[in-house]
Amino acid sequence: MALGRLIDGQWTTEWTERDEAGQFKRMPTQFHDYIAADGSSSFKAESDRYHLYVSLGCPWAHRTVLLRSLKGLQNVVGISIVNPIISEQGWAFSEYPGSIPDNLYESDYLWQIYVRSKSDYTGRVTVPVLWDKQTKTIVNNESRQIIQMFNTEFNEFATFPERDFYPVALRSQIDAVMDAIYQPINNGVYRSGFAASQQSYTKAVTELFDALDHWESILGQQRYLVGDRITLADWCMFTTLFRFDLAYYGLFKTNLKRLVDYPNLWNYCRELYQQPGIQEWCSIDHVKQLYYAGLPELNPNRIIPVGPNINYAEPHTRDRLFKGIEQISQVA
Repeated sequence: MALGRLIDGQWTTEWTERDEAGQFKRMPTQFHDYIAADGSSSFKAESDRYHLYVSLGCPWAHRTVLLRSLKGLQNVVGISIVNPIISEQGWAFSEYPGSIPDNLYESDYLWQIYVRSKSDYTGRVTVPVLWDKQTKTIVNNESRQIIQMFNTEFNEFATFPERDFYPVALRSQIDAVMDAIYQPINNGVYRSGFAASQQSYTKAVTELFDALDHWESILGQQRYLVGDRITLADWCMFTTLFRFDLAYYGLFKTNLKRLVDYPNLWNYCRELYQQPGIQEWCSIDHVKQLYYAGLPELNPNRIIPVGPNINYAEPHTRDRLFKGIEQISQVA
């Protein structure tokens, strides 16, 4: 989600993520270095060495914020939270409620962090960004890799090292599920919302709801996406589901069904929301500001809807449906 990009280190406002058929084509991230606890990479896991730049409105960044909280890394990895509304110069730092300015360099815009890392950088300026204060460079800006690092590589410093959402024995299954939900669901809402032709929109929406129907059925048979324990796959699904009725249903025209019309998916979403360390990092305001006020191409008047009224804290019944399966606070 970017209204512009950097070209040779210079900010330019141009849209670059649609093909000639009007299909939304997400450009790949470029920083993929890895932090290792054992020192096997150029970036060793250390306390107070790394900093996370995120938006609470963006689902990709949101998943990294949740893993930071779930593992208890708040005193290990610093954080800056951008203004929810994307400016003409991309993600901006401000004093907006719930935001945290760049206290490392007092930057005005996130693109300045990218240029600080690579002066001639060309590409998208996206969140999340995992920054190394020691070498003054971006380590990684791919959310899936960052949540894997947060889960595994900082256990020496984590408050909850025993919480493992990416156990070795299940990694192939977790990876397969994350792959399966990425294109039709996580990216599918964007493929629908940013489609520039009827054909590409219809194709994306159809694939999205086919996938939601599939996982609705699966979650009627098992508690989580990979069986009887919460994994990284669930947190990747959650950040999309959390935004579904708030933004995607209306603004992105993914309106065949609301999330609350899916008994299992809605129940499952509420259970994840109610896990320890989650609710305080779920900002309805930042989500609605980002999508409705920050995407004038889709909402020119930037009117933010009053509703919908959604109670994520409404008690779930997943524990009664699947007895004997424990939650984070008990198994961790």
